[in-house]
Amino acid sequence: MKAIAVRNLHGQVVQELGRQIVGGKLKPGEFLPREETLSQRLVVSRTALRESLKVLVSKGLIETRQKTGTRVRETRYWNQLDPDVLAWRCASMPTDDFVEKLVEMREIIEPAAASAAARRRDAAQLARIKAAYAAMDAAGNLEAWAQADLEFHEAVLAATNNELMTSLFSVVETALGAYFLLSASTAVDFKYSLPQHFAVFDAIRLRRPNAARESMQALIEDSRANIRRNMRRKKP
Repeated sequence: MKAIAVRNLHGQVVQELGRQIVGGKLKPGEFLPREETLSQRLVVSRTALRESLKVLVSKGLIETRQKTGTRVRETRYWNQLDPDVLAWRCASMPTDDFVEKLVEMREIIEPAAASAAARRRDAAQLARIKAAYAAMDAAGNLEAWAQADLEFHEAVLAATNNELMTSLFSVVETALGAYFLLSASTAVDFKYSLPQHFAVFDAIRLRRPNAARESMQALIEDSRANIRRNMRRKKP
């Protein structure tokens, strides 16, 4: 029981400091308080604190030097695809910069994935895409829609039969889930993109790689435009 409690404390410290760093409360170049002070502030042992700091070092968020202490690293050194770092970034969404970077990532990966899926998918993989589309159609609220939307895009990537694509999705799943929820929540009707998702599914069903690529690109572009419109309305 004691070991579990220590691990839980260790995880809590990682989450607390990670959120402060990624959220901007602790800024790049800023030094963390001395070990004794920080352990008292966070109400944890120095051993648990040291283990937590090692985790944050592995994520690229901080660096520790013997004579100068521990400080926050510049964002270019952060492991941006680390699941925790992505989750902490998503917790502070939406920001114009992060949303644009997510869209750019999608534009690079997903149209090519849809094209590959149209060439390589098997019957079971097509059935999974269809089932995800049906779940989107049946969704009664934003959360159900966003979850089904995430499943749709994961199913498309799985249908490429490229294990690197599938692994990539598992890394960025948190960010994409937050993005799909944001996109749907900014629309008048959160199901507005249902016809575009059907176009992607249908092109994959008919084994039309170019049409699948174009349909996925159009879906992404429309989602970006919808979010931009909403952000402009919110700005003073």
